[in-house]
Amino acid sequence: MPALLYCGVTGASLSVPLHEAAFGQHANRVKKVQVTTKEPSRKQAIIPVHSDLAESIMGDASTHVFQINAQLKNVKSSMRSEFIYPCSGGIAIVTNNVPNPSNLSIIEKYFKSVKGINSNDIPSPRLPQSKSYLKITGLPYLRADGNKITSENVIDFMKHIDLFENIPLATKPCIIKASPKSDMAII
Repeated sequence: MPALLYCGVTGASLSVPLHEAAFGQHANRVKKVQVTTKEPSRKQAIIPVHSDLAESIMGDASTHVFQINAQLKNVKSSMRSEFIYPCSGGIAIVTNNVPNPSNLSIIEKYFKSVKGINSNDIPSPRLPQSKSYLKITGLPYLRADGNKITSENVIDFMKHIDLFENIPLATKPCIIKASPKSDMAII
């Protein structure tokens, strides 16, 4: 039942469904969220620095944002930094567009030129990365010579497929049998 609003009018009480009065016939509609995301936005540059340096940079974050934007404007880049915040393992510079390599270079040069910061302590900024997994099925568990398939065999196989050309592997592929009596592998 909708919430009721009780108003005192000359000693009598008048009850009006507040929600319906405010929104009319659309009172029960639920607004759907248009976009959800779980991974970090690509519209940022991450500089992996130790916590002491991150705190030092955060102490003057607004100046850094202003100076980065000035340097980006000098090279006629449409990208702008919006704010800086500390993240796990460094700082993140949130931008209005996805930074390209030249934008990342400008950010790196700026931080390496800041007084009080050792330029050797500033690594190259990078875009956020996410890790995914890939499940490969339908491959034989045993090779033609009778030996088990190895992770090196899988890596070599993947190098010959254009789809995997620019995908770095975080770990060696894990190979298991599809079932105890099967001759097929799951990678």
